[in-house]
Amino acid sequence: MSPRDQRRQPDRFIDLARMAAFDTLRDVHASGAYANLALAEQQRAHDLTSQEAALCTELVNGTCRWEGTYDRIIEAAGGRALGTLQPAIVDVLRLGTHQLMAMRTPTHAAVSTSVDLAGIALGERTTGVVNAIIRKVAARSFDEWLDELTAGMGERGALALRTGHPRWIVDAWAAVLPEDELEAALQADNVPPVPTLVVRPGLAERDELLGESASPTPYSPFGVIREGNPSELAAVRQRRAGVQDEGSQLVALALTRVEDHSPTQQQKRWLDLCAGPGGKAALLTGLAQQDGATLLANEAHQHRADLVRKALMAYPVNQWQVVVGDGTKPQWQPGSFNRVMADVPCSGLGSLRRRPESRWRRTPDEVHELHQLQRDLLESAIESTAPGGVIAYVTCSPHRAETSAVVTAVADDRVEILDAPAHLPEVPEPRALTDERFVQLWPHRHGTDAMFLALLRRR
Repeated sequence: MSPRDQRRQPDRFIDLARMAAFDTLRDVHASGAYANLALAEQQRAHDLTSQEAALCTELVNGTCRWEGTYDRIIEAAGGRALGTLQPAIVDVLRLGTHQLMAMRTPTHAAVSTSVDLAGIALGERTTGVVNAIIRKVAARSFDEWLDELTAGMGERGALALRTGHPRWIVDAWAAVLPEDELEAALQADNVPPVPTLVVRPGLAERDELLGESASPTPYSPFGVIREGNPSELAAVRQRRAGVQDEGSQLVALALTRVEDHSPTQQQKRWLDLCAGPGGKAALLTGLAQQDGATLLANEAHQHRADLVRKALMAYPVNQWQVVVGDGTKPQWQPGSFNRVMADVPCSGLGSLRRRPESRWRRTPDEVHELHQLQRDLLESAIESTAPGGVIAYVTCSPHRAETSAVVTAVADDRVEILDAPAHLPEVPEPRALTDERFVQLWPHRHGTDAMFLALLRRR
């Protein structure tokens, strides 16, 4: 029986897009799957058309993005804690709530499809509670629910609920942003980005990626913003270009712009300390070639190292090398490299617009647990750099504990902290509020992920 036959029961029908969206949410919540990977898998499994896939994507991403706020609405409407309901029933209610609160789905359709989904996916016994709660959700608009739920709540708590963020993230952003930008930054996390592509220097020119649905990135000379499926382009299929956020392109570019004061060597060597999945490594390989250097890409995990190799395959093999190893315990001699990229593992809080489920999955404890690893990797990056050479410390997170707190804790008389914004003069307002020597990009300011950059020179 094909997937298209598995959507009917007597007196009940559910379309494939909603069934695939429900199955994706179950993968996310029951199995800890990443929403983007689970979504792609379920769309293939259900053999969705492009129109069905678009609806499924909006259902999944929108529901995940606003999950915390929707959960409060569902609890208020049902008069009971979510923990008293089966987790699968909660996911049905979340999907229905998103249709009612944020989509143009008519009320009767949102209610009936929620009940039918419950009946087909979970059994008739679940339809009564789903019907009762979703009808009460439908009795008020999103703004009316927010007004009711935020009544008497403090300003920060209300802002968290109205922008679909946990309170701790709101507080963390408030510590690194001017007060008048806080809400705009949070709202920008709820705007899905258009795919951004990057050409591999020496392999492709940006004009090759431009067309009716594409435009150059405003700051990076290598990037293109383009609607549609990137794999439709020959340059992407041939790995002469790839998908990479403009912020990620910019931090790599900044590292290459700093003057290298290390002693002249017969062969310049650059290092990407935490290279997976390979986007920055590919860009750096092309730029290293232009500087007469080669790149060593180190990655701690074999499967991610394989991704790095795939990203670099279009370049001649004598220009790069991939090794698998713990970046805190280098396989190379100290002082071996002219330039070092330390794009360290982090919470990924700077890419919430791309990973809608992660804001509810991450915790403050996880952020602080990463702090020591980030310090250790920066220590390793410094020790790996030749005197006069340059280190870029990068995270896709604006959280103070992962950014300025790491750099200031590690930086000592071995290094000089450089003026990183000066090396990205085309980018407006790049200076971090925590320290003007650092770059902090933001979706609401720059249209990029919230990338952090510090540049250091080994004395």
